Amino acid sequence: MGMLTGNQKKLIFIVLVSLCVYLLLSFLSGEQFYIEVVIIITFVRVLFLTFISRDTFVSWEKSSSTVYLSKLFYSFLSFLVYCSLIIFYRDVSLTFLVADFALFTLVLNSAVSYKKINIFKKSLPRKNIVIYGAGTAGIGLYNNLRGEGGSVVFFIDDDSVVRQNTIDSIKVLSLDEFKSNCAISDIDEVIIAMPSLSNEEIISKYDQLDFFDGSVKMLPPLDEILSDRSLFQQLEEISLENFLTRHVRGLDNEIVRGFIEDKIILITGAGGTIGGELARQCAKANAKLIVLLDHSEYGLYEICEELREYSIAPALVSVTKEREVGEVLSKYKPEIVLHAAAYKHVPLCEDNVNSATFNNIIGTKNIIDQSILNDVKDFVLISSDKAVRPTNVMGATKRVCELYCQNVNPKNTKIISVRFGNVLGSSGSVIPKFIKQINMGGPVTVTHPDITRYFMLTSEACELVLQAAANGKGGEVYILDMGEAVKIVDLAKRMIYLSGRKNIEIVFTGLRPGEKLYEELLIDDAVDKTSCDQIMIAKNTVFSVDKLEELISKLVNANDKISVMKEIVPEFIHNPNK
Repeated sequence: MGMLTGNQKKLIFIVLVSLCVYLLLSFLSGEQFYIEVVIIITFVRVLFLTFISRDTFVSWEKSSSTVYLSKLFYSFLSFLVYCSLIIFYRDVSLTFLVADFALFTLVLNSAVSYKKINIFKKSLPRKNIVIYGAGTAGIGLYNNLRGEGGSVVFFIDDDSVVRQNTIDSIKVLSLDEFKSNCAISDIDEVIIAMPSLSNEEIISKYDQLDFFDGSVKMLPPLDEILSDRSLFQQLEEISLENFLTRHVRGLDNEIVRGFIEDKIILITGAGGTIGGELARQCAKANAKLIVLLDHSEYGLYEICEELREYSIAPALVSVTKEREVGEVLSKYKPEIVLHAAAYKHVPLCEDNVNSATFNNIIGTKNIIDQSILNDVKDFVLISSDKAVRPTNVMGATKRVCELYCQNVNPKNTKIISVRFGNVLGSSGSVIPKFIKQINMGGPVTVTHPDITRYFMLTSEACELVLQAAANGKGGEVYILDMGEAVKIVDLAKRMIYLSGRKNIEIVFTGLRPGEKLYEELLIDDAVDKTSCDQIMIAKNTVFSVDKLEELISKLVNANDKISVMKEIVPEFIHNPNK
């Protein structure tokens, strides 16, 4: 039996149960045993339960009331068929056949129930659970959990009408009533079973449970619930993304797909957070070829391994090497270039002005010049909110790049910039740092109690970048609506709370050189709307390209690069914190 598949075992089980039931009833009732009757009954049952209803292909471990009804229905159909074949063929009473049908169906469904309960007991440790939401999803989840032997202690529901009833004798409480009972009921876990809630509503429910020290989980959104898995297997932890993510509005996926599909795309900084996500989205949009360019061997290897099933070409090249960049563009002839390569970490750029300037400005100029020379159709610069009234080297370099994008002679190339704030989990961002500090037991370090930043999911940012690129006419600086700015100290508190280690201290260390309390996305309020609610266009800044190229050349050779950058970007006020 060990070498048999699950379906073969179920088939053998049906045959053996059919035989045993007939033998048992023959012995108890004194009816004569007929081997041909056994064969007919067994053959018809196997035919209906295995090949017509495909019962053996249904997972008994994940069975529901529908599965039980299906077994009953097809057992009854088989009963009608073998009755019509037997009752006029042999002297077998109808009472005997009815008893045979009833006992067989009972044994079969009992076996399925045992299998289901057994798998639940293996999968779930016994916990005292409260389900928040006594609607369809909550009751469905409760039915999934019943194999745990009644581990659901209470339901919570905001509807006073619902609270007037019980569910299988389990009380439905208000949140205040649950708060009163929580301490004395030894609750291990609360599950928010309301998959139709928005992220804002999930946050509200979660915050209302701040008195509860146990685990809080939730069902995924309705459009992400899988029909072939039980609800309890799809429970998710409340995560930071639930508090910071926003659904992108007004995206036209068909335009983006048309922009990417069957095109050769070159992505610089492809081994980084933004570059890697752009590569994933281009792969999903059926790009003809994705040229992955990065100077980091490990970063390039990682993204190439991830996307190895797609049509990709690695280019281990630094954007600061204009000749090598030109060779890559000449070899692959990309139609679209997405330029995500840059040094972005503010303190490191402050300590390494020469490297930051050369990599960010000269690297961008090289890739733009070579794109124009090689007739690239579309060029997209990934910029930063730190380019607005910059106070640090990183932001100033990005502003210079924006100016070059807007004012260079593009010839046949559409050149745009897309400006946005921090993305969750990117290299050098505060979130991985906080996670590490929390895992070490603290303290969590925040530079200032009032410092704020914009945050967006990487996937959301890249969706908007591609939408802007698909709609771009050339010369625009697109601005992504990052929503409300988040206080970093509140972010730290939220992460500590989510970790369950609520005794971790927060320490303020003071603003770092080049760091400002808040970031801006606009130089002024002169913006144009686009068809997508979360994409705007900044006012164009005119700058003589000849003068700009002269100043960039001067910048490369200058000992005091800060002064030259201030000539290019007059609003650049460097290091107010030193």
